[in-house]
Amino acid sequence: MPIFHKNDLTFIQPNWPAPAHIKSCVTTRLGGQSQVPYEAFNLAMHVGDDTQTVFQNRGMLQQALSLPSTPFWLAQEHTDKAIYWEGQSYESPPVADASWATDSELVCCVLTADCLPLLVTNEQGAFVAAIHAGWKGLADGIVSNTIQALPGQRKEMLVWVGPAISQPYFEVGKDVLDAFVKDCAEAAAFFKPHASMSQKWYADLPGLAEFKLNQLGIEQVFQSGLCSYRDQEWFYSYRRDQQTGRMASLIWIETP
Repeated sequence: MPIFHKNDLTFIQPNWPAPAHIKSCVTTRLGGQSQVPYEAFNLAMHVGDDTQTVFQNRGMLQQALSLPSTPFWLAQEHTDKAIYWEGQSYESPPVADASWATDSELVCCVLTADCLPLLVTNEQGAFVAAIHAGWKGLADGIVSNTIQALPGQRKEMLVWVGPAISQPYFEVGKDVLDAFVKDCAEAAAFFKPHASMSQKWYADLPGLAEFKLNQLGIEQVFQSGLCSYRDQEWFYSYRRDQQTGRMASLIWIETP
């Protein structure tokens, strides 16, 4: 696991060949001020954690990474909406599940705890994007909507898939299977039948995301292979713990 430490915080370094001026990382639950059950580096305001503590954690994040701007926090509701961010401010976080930017020093960000965080740029580093994709958002088109909005050729795009729940732990019902196979029968390959329960499957969420990206013409997909459910020391998992915190996946263009 490629990690680095800053100011008593621990971060994941994406393992992808992004240009040098593209900066990205994922937080872990290590460090921070949050108490049980959010211990310790929770960055989400909407999960029931003490608001002041979350502000402290966000301040620690800003300082540790020397971020060039405040991260663009979204009100994530499993939508298919991606926002092109040009640095404008909002009175409250806008409802969306992805953001992208072409200006330098704008930090795009998504929060996750089992859902997929996807970070996107291209070989030139001309833009950055952060996508939050649970099964519903993935099925409804959040990834395709974001990719279709981005400039440049898809064959030059790079996508990194961060820590998310892996197939052995992601038990789903027929509604999830149907959501993917109704438009593409080939998606069934990413569902493994439950050994003892009918109408239950184990879904490969990272695999489904890569499959959809490939369909969009993106071949440069880099899987972290990290599991939020399995690696309890490092990551929050909603499926495992229900009441819990969130990690942040961040990406920005550094000024040369």
